[in-house]
Amino acid sequence: MRAQIDAFTYDALPARIVMGAGKREEVAAEVGRLGCTRPLIVTTREQAALGDDVARQFDAGSTTRFADAAMHTPWDVTQRALDAAQTARADCVVAIGGGSSIGLSKAIALRTKLPQIVLPTTYAGSEATPIIGETRDGQKHTQRTLQVLPEVVIYDVELTLSLPVALSIASGLNAIAHAIEALYAADANPVTSLMAEEGIAALRESLPRIVHSPKSVETRRLAQYGAWLCGTCLGTVRMGLHHKICHVLGGTFDLQHAQTHAVLIPHVVAYNAHAAPQAMARIARALNARHAWTGLYELAVELDAPRSLEALGMLESGIDRAVELIMQNTYSNPRAPDAHALGHMLRQAWKGVPPEPME
Repeated sequence: MRAQIDAFTYDALPARIVMGAGKREEVAAEVGRLGCTRPLIVTTREQAALGDDVARQFDAGSTTRFADAAMHTPWDVTQRALDAAQTARADCVVAIGGGSSIGLSKAIALRTKLPQIVLPTTYAGSEATPIIGETRDGQKHTQRTLQVLPEVVIYDVELTLSLPVALSIASGLNAIAHAIEALYAADANPVTSLMAEEGIAALRESLPRIVHSPKSVETRRLAQYGAWLCGTCLGTVRMGLHHKICHVLGGTFDLQHAQTHAVLIPHVVAYNAHAAPQAMARIARALNARHAWTGLYELAVELDAPRSLEALGMLESGIDRAVELIMQNTYSNPRAPDAHALGHMLRQAWKGVPPEPME
């Protein structure tokens, strides 16, 4: 018998999702569908060749490439990209890559209102959200506005086949973190919760397979599907403590984004365990584990994922500063942030020891 459904609100995001192998060949058609002809193509330096491949779909001289996207969307990079867009008289942005390229595309759209077409190459999920995070003066600030939501997202599984296994794992755990926070968000709803549990389960199944068969199209397709669901959850409901911590650590200590999520999510789940028992039960079920926090940590061990902030390059001496910043402008969370408890949790995460529920 289905449980009683309480009153809820669900806002569907107005984005066009195109999913399938080889769909990157339809970029020009999607640009035309938006009534545009002069795209600014955004990538990182490492993925500049992908931008060149997409540019071949257009008439010579009608595209401009910007290949300096960087992690955490630093303001100086955004300024240069805005100059490039203005000089080129670009009428849309095409972003190819992970969070760095997509974040820069959003930063451009925020200030120019140019439409975006995004081709993700990782499982980060930023493409599915109306959220932007930007770094200035050593601090990362986020905001939520539909102005940065891409109009079109093209999920071409072939673009993920070359994603290194280690980055695939970290990116996949990052995606799982999105869905986990959606399950205990203050504005959670039955629709998002269904997507969240399905997204976690899809990634729990696919990530170990990627370790053994990284070129498997079917495995990568399942992971991409799970990442889309998890990203959509993040875009639909509000972020919690986990994302606040990751934004602080990434912006202040320049830690790698996906790897920071991978390290922290078992510990934040343990921090919230007693305050969100129903969410914990759904997470454990999706992971096929006894407890949510142990299931996440054991999955990280199985995948040989990063498990300590120390290994990511953070100094233990930075923990007190991190707690100070986390306590400023806190996000909604089932358990109120407590400076002493947060310091203890971050020290556990810094050491990489198994997480424990905290009273």
